[in-house]
Amino acid sequence: MLEETHTCLYVELVSLWFRPVRKRIQKNSPYSPTRYVSLFAKAVTLLLILASAGLSTVAFSEQLKYKKTHTDLGVLFHYEWMDHTNTKQSISFTLPDSAFNEAPSQQSNYKPLIVQRYITVALMEEAKKIDPKDARINILPKRDSIEIQVKGTDETKVQTILSNLKTVRQQAYDQYLNEHYFQRFTTLFNQPAIKPDHVRYAAESVTSLLSASQAFYEKVAPESDSRAYFSLILSWLQSIPYDTLEDRTVSNGSGFAPPISVLMQNLGDCDSKAVLASSMVRAFLPSTKMIIVYLPNHALVGVALTPSDKDRTIEYEGDTYILYDPTGPALIEFGQVSEDTERNIVTGRYQVEVVK
Repeated sequence: MLEETHTCLYVELVSLWFRPVRKRIQKNSPYSPTRYVSLFAKAVTLLLILASAGLSTVAFSEQLKYKKTHTDLGVLFHYEWMDHTNTKQSISFTLPDSAFNEAPSQQSNYKPLIVQRYITVALMEEAKKIDPKDARINILPKRDSIEIQVKGTDETKVQTILSNLKTVRQQAYDQYLNEHYFQRFTTLFNQPAIKPDHVRYAAESVTSLLSASQAFYEKVAPESDSRAYFSLILSWLQSIPYDTLEDRTVSNGSGFAPPISVLMQNLGDCDSKAVLASSMVRAFLPSTKMIIVYLPNHALVGVALTPSDKDRTIEYEGDTYILYDPTGPALIEFGQVSEDTERNIVTGRYQVEVVK
């Protein structure tokens, strides 16, 4: 079992202190050397704290090079990184221009006021269709709801109109969620929530990522099994710089980046990388069952392959899934999880979505 890594905290803090230094030095800015030293000292202090907490036993990924080039054929991506065996790896692939038109590339934030306005407009349009002689209608947006008032002399007509408007209200809400790639979600604490539709993002990105998945397949030795593919692609995913953490199950969409966006920005948080992994693996294993596993403030992936004795697995609906964590920067090998993840799995603090 691996030591608990708290990778999200590690990357968030180190990136805040190191990136400004690197950028300013590269651009020869006039910021004082004292400022650089101060930032570096903070980063060193953090590393010492992590070491004292027993986190230094875990190897961390290192992306050595990232380059994207626009060509006549599309966008050429080139990566270099250190893998789990401390071996330098590299890969290049081109995504055609069509990939950026076909796959979803952005996730908007879920803002209740915008949603409320969207539903209100739909209700008002429907209300215009009602003859004022049959009923008087008021649409009243409240703080957390939209009240519908229908008044008239014919109670039967009033109830029919009210029922129809309530249906329109629900349909408008469902339509907004669908158009913006959101879905309803019930948290571990049985609270209703809204989150990005990760499974849909994964499914709609498979075709666009075929060339990327194929590049990894071709790089693995012909006699190798699927574990070699997973090991290679996992170390690559873990080397992609980590972006800000949001609660995976109650996120309003901020922080999540669809697969195409992760590649273009060279940044991704845990669920962004989980979705990217799911899309690319689906292209490699089109019929193999896969899942996304949600923990408190984290997400990872599972695949229904034959496990070894050392693999961490979970059972779901009669199938056994090997877990793997593409988040990074901790180089956690295929079939292994951190202690924090293990505790949540053992105590049942996780939820599962099936990847289509």
